[in-house]
Amino acid sequence: MVEQKRDEMVLSFYRVRTALGLLGIFLPVVLIVGGLIYDRSIEPSISDFYHTVYRDIFVGTLCAIGVFLISYRGYQLQDGELFDDNWVATVAGLSAFGVALFPNEGPEEKLVILREAGVMLGTHPMLHYLSALVFFSCLAHFCYKFARTAKKRRRPIYLACGWVIIVMLVAIAAASAIKIYGSGAAQQLVVDTKAVLVFEAIGIWAFGVSWLVKGRADIALANLTGSQALAIDDAELPKA
Repeated sequence: MVEQKRDEMVLSFYRVRTALGLLGIFLPVVLIVGGLIYDRSIEPSISDFYHTVYRDIFVGTLCAIGVFLISYRGYQLQDGELFDDNWVATVAGLSAFGVALFPNEGPEEKLVILREAGVMLGTHPMLHYLSALVFFSCLAHFCYKFARTAKKRRRPIYLACGWVIIVMLVAIAAASAIKIYGSGAAQQLVVDTKAVLVFEAIGIWAFGVSWLVKGRADIALANLTGSQALAIDDAELPKA
């Protein structure tokens, strides 16, 4: 019964992690390909797709990621760690909702919607960027948490993904600041090169890769026999 319960937990984690990984991998791809097919152009950033016919895909995918993250429990708090996985995942999920539901600055003609009414009017770009900052920071946290509990051959993958997310977060912030506050030539360069979109896509792909690799590690664990599983450190097992 103990082994059966362990396998069920591992398989459940595998499904959640695989779903999150696939959503992260395909979101930029679907938006970019869709933009090329429908508009014959690509938006300057992934967030700008909110203001196109692909709004539903952008919002729906991020909300799905948010739901999966909020439902994720993760590992038990280990010695030397400050944040519980369950708490970080919940914050990440809520921030994913924030990125989806509070759009960045867009065209002058905006659809009047409930969250833009009253005191929230004009504040949604700030909330969007704040949510994005928290979201990417939480994703980087999980990469390093995966690395801490990973087998030696997978640890470099998680660490690389974590560093990519952090570097892309800094690059996104810098490019976005130039796009909003920079001079005309600098703004145009960021828009023409799609710098923000490229940085966002790379960061999201790193997130997707890390969770897909972790999902594969779960399946490898589930395929072990009971005696082999007992030989694995408790940190490798999901929280009961």
